[in-house]
Amino acid sequence: MLVAVFLAAGGMLAFGLLHENRGVPGVPTIAEKLVNLRADRAELQARADGMARIELLASFRAASLLFDALAARYEPEREQPYERLPPQRREMFDRLEAVNTALRAALDRPGAPGRALAVNQAASGISGDLERLASHDLAPVILSYTPGILAPRRMASELTLPSDSAVATPAEGAARDDPAGKPAGGGSSNGMVPRFAPSFATPAAEDPVVEVDIVGLRLTAGQTPPVLTMGAWRGEANVLPERLRFRVPRSAFPTDITRTRLAAGSLFVHHASRTQVFQLLFLSLPEKPGSFAFDQKVRTMTAESNTLVSPEILARAPAGETRTVRRCFDPPPGWRFDKDKRRVVIVERLGWLDDIPDETMNGGGVDFVREDAPGQICISVVAKPVTKAARSATIGRFEATLVRDKPVDGVVQSGIRALDWNEPVSVPIDPTMIEWKLYIRLFGDVDREFDGQAQGSAALPEIPFLRITLDDKSLTLRADPEAAPAP
Repeated sequence: MLVAVFLAAGGMLAFGLLHENRGVPGVPTIAEKLVNLRADRAELQARADGMARIELLASFRAASLLFDALAARYEPEREQPYERLPPQRREMFDRLEAVNTALRAALDRPGAPGRALAVNQAASGISGDLERLASHDLAPVILSYTPGILAPRRMASELTLPSDSAVATPAEGAARDDPAGKPAGGGSSNGMVPRFAPSFATPAAEDPVVEVDIVGLRLTAGQTPPVLTMGAWRGEANVLPERLRFRVPRSAFPTDITRTRLAAGSLFVHHASRTQVFQLLFLSLPEKPGSFAFDQKVRTMTAESNTLVSPEILARAPAGETRTVRRCFDPPPGWRFDKDKRRVVIVERLGWLDDIPDETMNGGGVDFVREDAPGQICISVVAKPVTKAARSATIGRFEATLVRDKPVDGVVQSGIRALDWNEPVSVPIDPTMIEWKLYIRLFGDVDREFDGQAQGSAALPEIPFLRITLDDKSLTLRADPEAAPAP
């Protein structure tokens, strides 16, 4: 009976140890933890819009490097419970979770200022984690790789069609196969054929090869050379000390006409009788960068006129004397007198001799005289008897044309203009511009609006892959693949 009890107890202990090694319900293994981390990041990469792909690329790449390094490090222990790892070893897993959390928060707030800052802060310790893994463990690890951003392809889609869309009989002037059965012009390795090839058109140069440079440790421990795959392309590494190099055709990377794309390649490394897989992430720029529109609010001045009739002015003189009344007039606020369009008016000229009305007894009149201040009109009304016994009286006024400049606002629109990777696009500045507004659409879904005043220096916006200059003569936009945002 006692032996049976010991056997039963030993069996339960053995079952418990076995069950503990395989993990218990509710306690994830290291492999399950890694799978969850990878799934979360893959979902976040799929959600990223055009600007997020650009702003968060460095963090996506760093998180991928740390994940692959951890997967390689814990491959022999992948079925062990995750909770058994010492706290200092769980810090790297916690960092990946923090990066995923920050990425999710950034993607939930599209367009929020500084959204990439929190992600970059969460990922700031990854480089140190990779160095510790490289110095203390025996598993392969990638420390860095280039390039991060792939230059756009050379607009091949403008003149080509997929081969399965080509018609059996080319149209007049179209490219035809040569006698050997190959497409004219050498054909294409990516299933594209020329849409047309007029005799005066110079064939475009091929896209330069992308040189992928990978820096890491223990990447060549096995006899089999590392292999990189990108879509259907597969190539072996040129092995250098602690470095791998690949020459990959640009056509192997997925690309788009108008949108950025995340292109993922797989690096296969043989180590300790196992094959470790590392994901390499690239940002592929589109063939066409986007478009813009530039509106200018212009202000021109047009002359508005009116007629001013002055009040009547009376000058009265006793017998034998002359009297002059001088008056000056200012134009109404905002108006000015047109000195070429004015006249004096003698309303009435009166004279008396022995109390008998006789206008010939008045030798006075109405005249313009020198102004007291610029812009005025001054007149003098004179009553002047022609004999000493006569009395006189003169009534006069003036009429003048008033002029003022009336502002008339209008809009000069550039229309929608396409940006080009190869040359800048300029819009002339109207000399009468007082305000401007710039609308930009990059990569299909990155929209920005900016405005400013004509006076003073304009605060030019900073946009990835776009350089903008604005002066008194023109607005110039240059799409530049080298103008990547700072990591």
